[in-house]
Amino acid sequence: MDTRKIQQVSNGTFTVSLPKDWANAEGITTGTVVDLHTHIDGVLVIQPPEGGSDPIERVTLRPADADPGHLEQVLRAAYAAGPREVALEFDGGATPDQRQTARRVVRNLVGVTITEASDTQIVVRNVLDANEVSIRQSVRQLRFVSLSMHRDATAALVDGRSPGEMMGRDDRADRLYAMVERHYGRGIERLDEIDALGETREELLHLHETARELERIADHAERIGEIAATVDDPVPEPVRDEVADIAEETHDAVESAVDIVFDGASADTAREVLHVRDRVCDRLDSLERRVVEEHGGDYRYVHALHALRRTAEHATNIAEVGLRTAVHRGDLDDTGIDEEMPGAGGRASSV
Repeated sequence: MDTRKIQQVSNGTFTVSLPKDWANAEGITTGTVVDLHTHIDGVLVIQPPEGGSDPIERVTLRPADADPGHLEQVLRAAYAAGPREVALEFDGGATPDQRQTARRVVRNLVGVTITEASDTQIVVRNVLDANEVSIRQSVRQLRFVSLSMHRDATAALVDGRSPGEMMGRDDRADRLYAMVERHYGRGIERLDEIDALGETREELLHLHETARELERIADHAERIGEIAATVDDPVPEPVRDEVADIAEETHDAVESAVDIVFDGASADTAREVLHVRDRVCDRLDSLERRVVEEHGGDYRYVHALHALRRTAEHATNIAEVGLRTAVHRGDLDDTGIDEEMPGAGGRASSV
């Protein structure tokens, strides 16, 4: 990084010299006109006359593997990478399975459509502009989806009721997270994307981290729902009330943690989320042993309780994001957290 001292000329205008090596590399000389762009997070960008190097907005991909699963990975990776348009070219033509896979993946991505389809090429385009997207609202929706899945799945585990359309809601959670991830990646590359989204890079980072944790919570809820649907009986009656209580406490901890990210909160709120995580993990240690001993060693219940443990850990990860958000905003009224957050020597966080 180089530094320059601001000067003031006689008419009151502030000036700063440009690095000579950069100016020479861009062909800038005396009299060259450059564009100045100010951005939402306080960054001033100087752009050469030809516009500099723009991020790639169209890519051409040639899937080497005919397996539809490989094609799905390619499409999802391209969506996250951020180009506006992706052209898939198939030597010898696309198979019916590949065409069906492309249509299915496109249906499960926000703002994406197939604009061209021939024997040898499929063109996929993102038609959603950043100024039409609210990352903040998308994360709020993801919280609602994830927690509704958590509540229905744990209720099914406890009392045997149907977990509902769990797969459809998990797909929705995946779509929301994929959209957040895409715009986060584009925001890292493009300052105009940041301006269009209306979030600073720092805010976008924290929202992306929160969305990632919520998507994992949805995955754990789906796992609990799958187990509830396959076992013959609900959780063994001697521990049923305790499992229900832990599930509710974990649900509330996730809500509180996300509130810290969005609204700011005292360190007491974050500390309470941390305490919930520790309390839940301790109770689950005991419960896992009891479930195995009292229910004939059916480890499917243990796997469900393990998913609850992971959910509590993700709540703590979100609380940590919220604390960092509050610190950067300067509105944290108490930084005296006397216990370590995940990643700093406390309980290990899990995926």
